[in-house]
Amino acid sequence: MTIYLHELKRNKVSLMIWTTVIVLFVLMIVIIYPDMKKEMESLNELFSSMGGFSAAFSMDRLNLGVLLDFYSIEAGTVLCLGGAFYASMIGISSLAKEEKDHTADFILSHPVNRQKVIIEKFLAIMTLIILMNVVVVVTTVLTIMVIGETLDWKIFYLLHASYLLLQMEVGAICFGISAFLRRDSIGIGLGLATTLYFFNMVANITEKAEVLKYFTPFAYTEGADIITTGTLDIKYSLIWLTISLVFLVGGYIKYRSKDIL
Repeated sequence: MTIYLHELKRNKVSLMIWTTVIVLFVLMIVIIYPDMKKEMESLNELFSSMGGFSAAFSMDRLNLGVLLDFYSIEAGTVLCLGGAFYASMIGISSLAKEEKDHTADFILSHPVNRQKVIIEKFLAIMTLIILMNVVVVVTTVLTIMVIGETLDWKIFYLLHASYLLLQMEVGAICFGISAFLRRDSIGIGLGLATTLYFFNMVANITEKAEVLKYFTPFAYTEGADIITTGTLDIKYSLIWLTISLVFLVGGYIKYRSKDIL
């Protein structure tokens, strides 16, 4: 597990930075809620009637005067988009950076095959994403308890499960793409995450574009849907699990036959 541990060590600084930033944003949202609750209740009708803007963020289907609804919109956006950005960055650079930094020839000159490199690097990416989410969930739960608020914990954990699944899928897709690159183009990863998020926003705004939900994993992270039904959308999640697997297999095949040295 040398490569796995090396990848964790190599990415520890970025993990600390991204986790800290996301945690601070989420905690700020939770902490200010008690002071904003009355205002949100009075402004709820206004926020829910802002046409396309309300639909884009599902504010037309949620009550911002309720902590879980408020959390799913405000913190959900941070966790979905911020988490997807982080996952895409570490995924897209995982394999390609070895060629950019000319370390691939050193790694592969040792008694280690490419299959081991791919597996351990992928496991490291998934570990980093899980660690970030564990820290976010634990600190958020403790903060909610401190401010004395209550919510439906089952829905809370379902929301976070959807965010984690989203990040892992984006990371897996970018990891697969990384095998086809010769330098770690972070822009490609960030661009992909942004495009997928934009597809979901457009699909929320107009029914004519609802088909776009099949083209983005953000579709099953909709707080309004999870809170209303109490479940994750299996249809969209299975579609994107399959797509992630296709990218992983494609990246695996490419990297095994790729001319690196």
